[in-house]
Amino acid sequence: MTSISNDHVKVHFQMEVDEDGWPPASVESLWAVDLGDGTVRLDNTPWFVRGVASGDIVQVEIDDDGLRWGGETIRASENCTIRLIVLKDGGSAAARQTVLEAFHRLGTTGEGIEQFRMVALDVPPEANIPRIRKLLEHGAAREWWHWEEGCVTPAWAAATPDEVEGG
Repeated sequence: MTSISNDHVKVHFQMEVDEDGWPPASVESLWAVDLGDGTVRLDNTPWFVRGVASGDIVQVEIDDDGLRWGGETIRASENCTIRLIVLKDGGSAAARQTVLEAFHRLGTTGEGIEQFRMVALDVPPEANIPRIRKLLEHGAAREWWHWEEGCVTPAWAAATPDEVEGG
């Protein structure tokens, strides 16, 4: 995320909580840049909201309390949102930082959160998507983490770990 400025606003997203209580909240708020025309550009990676990524242009509605609520994605950014629950070393701060650094070398940005032992990754289109997918699958097979696709692009869906040299 870029540094917060006066143009930044919080945009709230309603989420459905499943029978297992996940996600752990029914609303997530994300930082965004107000574009002044009833839309915002998301400026951080979602922890739980599905179907949006950093950089997406989203329509907003303002309720009676002045809260902005995210609606339809007007223009997708081409970024992907990938989330991991870190299992290695109990999801310690050091383990989460190691995960962030490993994926950062492949072109991602992201952050970790202690409460859920999570890492949220923002994967831009220029990142090495086949290698990222290979590392995700490798780490899951070794039980270092569980991962999910929060928002993916056709480029993500088309890439396979088999495209990486050496298998």
